Parts: sequence; C-alpha cells; structure tokens
Amino acid sequence: MFRSVLLPGLVATGVAAGVLSLQGCSEPELEKKAAARPALVAQPLSANATQDVFPGEIRARYEPELGFRIGGKISQRLVDVGDRVSEGTVLAKLDTNDVSLRLDAVRAQMASAQADHKLANSELERYRELMERNVISRSQFDSFESRFDASVAQLRQARANLNVARNQADYASLKTPRDGVIAQRLAEAGQVVAAGQAVFVLAVDGDREVRIDLPEQDVGHFKIGMPVGIELWSRPGQVFEGKIRELSPAADPRSRTFEARVAFENTSVGADLGQSARVFVSGAANADILSIPLSALTAEGDATYVWVVKPDTLTLHKTPVDVGPYQEEVVPVLRGLQAQDWVVSAGTHLLREGQTVIPVDRQNRQLDLKQTPPAAQSEATNVTEPNSEEEQANPDADR
Repeated sequence: MFRSVLLPGLVATGVAAGVLSLQGCSEPELEKKAAARPALVAQPLSANATQDVFPGEIRARYEPELGFRIGGKISQRLVDVGDRVSEGTVLAKLDTNDVSLRLDAVRAQMASAQADHKLANSELERYRELMERNVISRSQFDSFESRFDASVAQLRQARANLNVARNQADYASLKTPRDGVIAQRLAEAGQVVAAGQAVFVLAVDGDREVRIDLPEQDVGHFKIGMPVGIELWSRPGQVFEGKIRELSPAADPRSRTFEARVAFENTSVGADLGQSARVFVSGAANADILSIPLSALTAEGDATYVWVVKPDTLTLHKTPVDVGPYQEEVVPVLRGLQAQDWVVSAGTHLLREGQTVIPVDRQNRQLDLKQTPPAAQSEATNVTEPNSEEEQANPDADR
C-alpha cells in the first residue's frame, strides 16, 4: 500500500495559497460557482427540419380481384402466383356439368318455343283467310292473333335464355382482362366458390407505386398530392420523387393504420413488384409545430414541463408545455415553447428552479446562448438523447 506524504512546509504553502484564492472571490460569486453545473442543451426542432420514414412495398397501381361470374366448383387451376399472363389467358375453370345441363334445358325450351310459334303462325294465316270469307267472326280471329303474338314473345324469351345460358357456359372459364402478373391466389382447385368471389389478384402491367401504412396520430398531416421521397432498398441513396396519390378514409380494423398509395413522378424507375421501399415525408405540413428530445421532457403528476435556460442569466426556469403523441426519439410540443428557447435535454431530474448552469453541446463545448451562430445552434439542436444511460443519468459528470 502506498501512502502519500506531505512535507510540513508544502502543506503550509498550499493552505496559504487556498486562503488567498478564497479571499479574491466574494461570497455570491463562490455560491454561483458552486451551484453552476454543465448542462446539455438543445433548441426545439421545427417539424420541417425533420423527416418521417415509412416502410412500404412496391405494388401495381391497378390490382383487380378476379372471380367467376357464376358459382360452382373449381375443377382446374391453370396458373400460379408470379406467373405472367396476357389478356384472354384462361386462369381457372369450373365444373361445367350443371352449366351444360342448364344449356341443354334452355335449348329444349327454345325448340318448343319455335314449334309453338310456327304452329301459331300457320293457324293465323288460315284463320285470316276464313275471316276474309266471313266464315268466322272478328273476335275469333283476334283470339288467334293474340295467340300468335304470345308465341312471338315466348320465342324471344327462349332465345334470350339461350344466350344467357351460353354466356354462363363461357363464364365457367376465368380469363384475365389485361396483361399483368398474378399477385395473389385466393382459391384452389376443388373449392366451391360463389359468383363474384375473388380467386386471383392481378397486378396489371404499367404504373408502379408504394403502399405504406400511416399511424392514427399522423394521418391528419397527410394530403393527396403531397410530395414525398422514395428510396428502394435495392438502390440505397437514390431517392425518387413521388406524391401521395390515394389515402384511405378508414383505418384497418386490425392494425388501426390508414393505407396510403404513393405514386412515382416518373415511369422510368424500374421498380419490381414486391420490392421493399422507404417513403420519406418532410415535416413541412407541421412547420408550426416544434419538437424536442424525449429526454428533455419531465412530468410531475399530470403536468409535463421542460427546463428552459435563460440566455442572460444562465438560470433554469420550469416551463409547462403541452405535447403531442410521443415518437421514437422526439415529442412534438404544441404549446409552451418558442423556436429560440434553449432547453436542457439530459439529466432533468437533477435540476431545480433558478439553478445556474453552464450550457454545453454534444461535443462538450460551452455555448454562448446569446451569440451562438446559426451553424452552432443547428449542431447543438441535433441532439436527441445522450449516447448512453450513464451520460443521461449523470450529465454533470467531469467532462
């Protein structure tokens, strides 16, 4: 064990020096120096200086759900997910036994209607000759004429039923209306489907866009036509211009998010279906709202407040604020702060009203809050939270 040894002469010299230094400072100055402590400070960020990032997926602009126009049992499925199809390609077929029987029945009705019409026509001609010879009365002829008109209507009805039955026989084959790619398969061979039930989802060739989900607290900040930036995961660093084309008016019942579609501003992006993408949205829509780091916010009961540093005296003032929904690293301040205010962004639980502090930035550089140039202010306000829990818990440690 080592023990430090001080000579008597050195001890006396040190004590004398300390006394002289204390005599050179007044009591208020000593208290001020003792109370002052370093404090990490930041200015509120304007929403237009931040960007929200939303993950998304490349989708086709037109994605119709394809289904049979009649109900029945699927007998064949001829395509798989990812297959490229052209207009008129048969995707699946229904069991046609019932459709064929229906067509045969309608054909028989058509034959019967034709026979009745032929008989009514011949009788009408014969009774017209008899009436001209005054063998029958006018009322009897009108009766046969009415029977003929009924046979004409029945023949027309039978012909229409035959056309419908033929169409239904064609509807037993599901065909694609346009060129594209099979994006989803919603039914399988052997399954009984109803008329109009979706069996496939077709991603039509042409325009591509990004599908994103917006949280409830942010959906009110977005509008159709709002400009955004789009970055493909396969091409990092290359940002494409886009705009919000479609915004769902209702939230998804499970995720409680609102679907939005973001269209590319040009058609030469070359994005493939299913690719991952990111959509960058600037805070221009919330330019009047400020945000501060989460670590700068303190709560006491139901009230929330921050510690504001007065530039003239470098003393702290507890300022109540109203905040919006918490985000990952920052929280929006709705009322209570100005853009030029400086707030303590770490160690707020160790502060007290009127305390004197030494404002510093992230690089431990002391700041002059009255003369800090815009560049230094920008650098200081980019602070979101301390690098480590230790720094946040003890921001006034030796720097």
